[in-house]
Amino acid sequence: MAYTVGKVADLAAVTVRTLHHYDEIGLLSPSERSHSGYRRYDDADLERLQQIRYYRELGFSLEEIAAILADPGADATAHLRRQHELLTARIRRMQEMVTAIEFAMEASKVGIQLTPEERFEVFGDFDPDDHAEEAERRWGGTDAYKESARRTAQYSKEDWLRHKAANEDWGGRFTALMDSGAAADSAAAMALAEEHRQLISQWFYECSYEIHTGLADMYLADERFTATYEAIKPGMTRFLHDAIHANAVDRA
Repeated sequence: MAYTVGKVADLAAVTVRTLHHYDEIGLLSPSERSHSGYRRYDDADLERLQQIRYYRELGFSLEEIAAILADPGADATAHLRRQHELLTARIRRMQEMVTAIEFAMEASKVGIQLTPEERFEVFGDFDPDDHAEEAERRWGGTDAYKESARRTAQYSKEDWLRHKAANEDWGGRFTALMDSGAAADSAAAMALAEEHRQLISQWFYECSYEIHTGLADMYLADERFTATYEAIKPGMTRFLHDAIHANAVDRA
């Protein structure tokens, strides 16, 4: 059975532009072309796309995926087995990793110098005190939490407004990048993911690539984070997650 590029995009939850890009770089070229030159994908193509999607979720670059899939000794079962092992290892690392998440860091003694009116001006509908007890209970013993608590306790209203402006500027540029149709693993997307990491380090605590990818996973897992990023632009949570992982792999 042959599938159009639009149908494959719908089935795999990717963009047509992404499929075109995969074709251009030789990662996934359709098995057939119509008389008019339109791409036609068969079941084997869909199986390869599934493998690509799995490896992308695991943080591999497109170049790494191409090399893995080019292995003549690996069949579909072998790929699934490897992906299962990699994902299981990631889950184990996530369970063992005691790190801060951004809202928890911002909740740590945030705004103690602000009046109620100033707190609303700085944080809007977000009330960091809602998460303060949870943050201290879960991450109070970590160096990241202690460092964030030390820094934020000294911030004035003007400091928080500068932080808010920096985040809004970054969010606007990230939204524009998504609107341009760029891929999450493009150089531009990875550059903004790196800037996102550096903003955390600048304002709260030293954010390593391991912590950053852990935060990215939490953005998808925690509905509070998902809602925050989706309110900026639908689809932003997944795009940011993928860009963060691509950036970490690229800089490894």
